[in-house]
Amino acid sequence: MASNIVVIGLGYVGLPLAVALARHFPVIGFDIDDVRINQLKTAVDRTGEIEPSVLRDTSLKFTFNTKDIHGQDIYIVTVPTPVTNDNLPDLSILQKASETVGKALSKNAIVIYESTVYPGVTEDFCGPILEKISGLKSGQEFFLGYSPERINPGDKEHTVDKITKVVSGQTPEVTERLKYIYGSINNGNVFVAKNIKTAEAAKVIENAQRDINIAFVNEIATIVGKMNLSIYDVLAAAETKWNFLKFKPGLVGGHCIGVDPYYLAECSRQLGHEPEVILAGRRTNESMGGFLASAINKEIKNLGITNAPAKILVLGLTFKEDIPDLRNTKVLDLVQSLKAAGHTVDVHDAIANSDEAWAHLKIRLLPSLENVGNYNCIVGAVPHRSYLDLSIKHFQQLLLPKGLIADIKNMWREIKFPDGLQYWSL
Repeated sequence: MASNIVVIGLGYVGLPLAVALARHFPVIGFDIDDVRINQLKTAVDRTGEIEPSVLRDTSLKFTFNTKDIHGQDIYIVTVPTPVTNDNLPDLSILQKASETVGKALSKNAIVIYESTVYPGVTEDFCGPILEKISGLKSGQEFFLGYSPERINPGDKEHTVDKITKVVSGQTPEVTERLKYIYGSINNGNVFVAKNIKTAEAAKVIENAQRDINIAFVNEIATIVGKMNLSIYDVLAAAETKWNFLKFKPGLVGGHCIGVDPYYLAECSRQLGHEPEVILAGRRTNESMGGFLASAINKEIKNLGITNAPAKILVLGLTFKEDIPDLRNTKVLDLVQSLKAAGHTVDVHDAIANSDEAWAHLKIRLLPSLENVGNYNCIVGAVPHRSYLDLSIKHFQQLLLPKGLIADIKNMWREIKFPDGLQYWSL
């Protein structure tokens, strides 16, 4: 069953998928970002998901030229689906990608969407765009499919070739084609959803569920903190029960968990149901940056710094550890809240691109931790590996006497700090 495949969008989702598919099929990887394409052609993946040696050896063809993708058998769309400033679904990127595919479509082609959406978007939003641009009829002259992405950036264990792929097609024949294509890369580990809307719904609740579970732990952290208890001590005891769910507190950002619940909420509202639990979880997690800044500010005041702003060093800016992705990072909320409290805040990130940090977040990253110091407080915001390896000597070099170590992510809990340094965690 030969298939010429085009993967639209070569970010954290599209590139690993395209590389995996290229081991079995002729694949073209398309992205509108010419800089990205030229980097990939020289075996450079700025996301860090694919090793240079793998990119050098792949048969995958890279292009930003729409002429190169005309008349192929399969199109897989993996573009981002963010939210607006009002936390409403923003389908503009998906729309443009669908228009691009529509111009390239030929009869009997299959268009598969992997982007996270609420139920109905593939058939009721994307399908009509493809029809209008291509002049072809959906379900008769071209066909739709959906297979939700499950990429976890930075996760080398749950890669696209090792996880279950959910698939559904517009017709039974299309579904079988999807089973074959995705099964080729993961040894047939494919689950067939009842229909496309079911597959869309399954995806959008996956991250909403995680968001709610983390929100619960964040709220518990707030409660036990008022009792002068450590949430990590409480969790260590609770986790000894066999069915206790192991979630950790912290800042919940990124392009999935911090976004997908709003897609589910919008779908709910369109059906006349006002979502309660979903948005309650979102509100809790959205407030964590301000909550943590307030808690740190209180600890700083306990140091006796009351008449002058404290000098604070925040370690980590990306939305999670050991990846360079800055999208929707909630560390930004923490930094802005600390600045709003009157403090001077420097930020260092061992992995993030400094140009991107300035362009998108207006934060100038310190180039290194050399030749800096005299801080009243260090905030451990993101547990990059290099920060886990910091020694007492490093902290003593960076901090003033009686300086505060605010360990949001429990990175340094096992370190026995000397009396000259203060340690605080949730």
